[in-house]
Amino acid sequence: MSNRSTYFRTDILSGAVVFLVALPLCLGIALASGAPLFAGIIAGVIGGIVVGILSKSQLSVSGPAAGLTAIILAAIGTLGSYQTFLVAVVLAGGIQIVLGLVKAGTISNYFPSNVIEGMLTAIGIIIILKQVPHAIGYDVDNEGDFFFIEKNTGHNTFSALIDAVNYSHLGAITITLVSLAILIAFNKVAFLKKLKVVPGALVVVIVGVLINEFFKLSGSSLVISQEHLVSLPVPKSFNDFTGQFSLPNFAEITRPDVWVVALTIAVVASIETLLCIEASDKLDPLKRYTDTNRELLAQGTGNILSGLLGGLPMTSVIVRTSANINSGGRTKTATIAHGILLLLAVVSIPAILNKIPLACLAAVLLMIGYKLASPAVFKHMWKSGKYQFIPFIITVVAVVFTDLLEGVAIGLVVSVFFILRANLKLAYFFKKEEYHEGEVITIKLAQEVSFLNKAAIKQTLNHLPAQSKVVIDATDTFYIDHDVVQLIKDFLNIGSRDKDIRVSLVGFKDEYTMEFSSHVSSN
Repeated sequence: MSNRSTYFRTDILSGAVVFLVALPLCLGIALASGAPLFAGIIAGVIGGIVVGILSKSQLSVSGPAAGLTAIILAAIGTLGSYQTFLVAVVLAGGIQIVLGLVKAGTISNYFPSNVIEGMLTAIGIIIILKQVPHAIGYDVDNEGDFFFIEKNTGHNTFSALIDAVNYSHLGAITITLVSLAILIAFNKVAFLKKLKVVPGALVVVIVGVLINEFFKLSGSSLVISQEHLVSLPVPKSFNDFTGQFSLPNFAEITRPDVWVVALTIAVVASIETLLCIEASDKLDPLKRYTDTNRELLAQGTGNILSGLLGGLPMTSVIVRTSANINSGGRTKTATIAHGILLLLAVVSIPAILNKIPLACLAAVLLMIGYKLASPAVFKHMWKSGKYQFIPFIITVVAVVFTDLLEGVAIGLVVSVFFILRANLKLAYFFKKEEYHEGEVITIKLAQEVSFLNKAAIKQTLNHLPAQSKVVIDATDTFYIDHDVVQLIKDFLNIGSRDKDIRVSLVGFKDEYTMEFSSHVSSN
């Protein structure tokens, strides 16, 4: 039995949860981008169905991304119209296809795991910080805005939290607390954990709607008003529905600024996608790996289609992907199901969906955020040592206080610094305080010895005591840089003679064969 059929039921249920999470995010990101609300839904549907089918990733979920909102908002203003912007989206998709064909997706292999862990943890913290206002009923900020400096108010994340506490709504808090209790019960109570017929997130949404409807019928002051509910466009006729689609104005395709926007979107969307794919593979309980070049081809195709229909550009998105994994999704069936549900919902039941309180969806996201940024993650990274923990924690702080790409870039710089530092120190294993004149000194080379290690090895060889016996062991080494090979040759033929040092070489492969002198023995 294939994986897809094995997990079909849980995938469908997970797709339903991702649909509920994605719906307000699609709308919120469109609003924050200065685009028509329906443009976010178009991107979500295509990201789910088209990219879901074409991608080799079993878990990632694509759709409009918060990381592109600032670029989209500025681009629409610069280009003068949304229709001209759509031309750039189509071109960006074409550029992504080219990137996939030239195998640019392999860049994801060079993202250090501590930076990816830091990015995931930071996303978890951001989700929690951004969802608290929605959870307590003071959601001035758009759903889907994940920037530290908020565009709507000019406040930062922490000042917005203070405002939210000061102007909180008791009805929203009530629904959030009930929702969290339900979600915790589904995670902790043995009977509910085994109940696979319906996930806790779906129960939360149903209960949230029922509670607010009860508040309305009873005339309670706890009733949640429309601005704190899902706000999906409700067309009154077929013409109203079709009027929500926009067509790109290809007469503007020769404009240089259109191509600049297209290239910017292609590069940023591709990097965000590759980061998310790397993160989703790390979170995958089945430990599968995604063909990143195929992913760029799928994303490019999705963006071309989204641009042609009037949708926003898309990427693989970590928030929806995390929701998918945490809800039990195990194959791409969940991703495709979420896209189909988005399509059916906006066509058939927008008025019903507009009864869903953002507070209960916030509760679902709060649980997702906690799982991504749990104390266990920090403990694990701390135990991994400073070379892992420092880049991890700097990435966390940088992503939280800037944005995803800037934060990851800072984390990468720090991680590369520590990689180089560790590489310099771990080219060989040798403690200088353990030797005295006349003793045998063993220098055991690491698996990989690069040109970066040349200075450290040179210093060690230069400080070896006279008349000692030295064993240079390359038994476990599969690569030695040419410069290091030449350095060892020079030591064998000149440096060791000057100090009357007897040298033995162990485990050197044929390609590193040296011109041994009479001072050298080889094993």
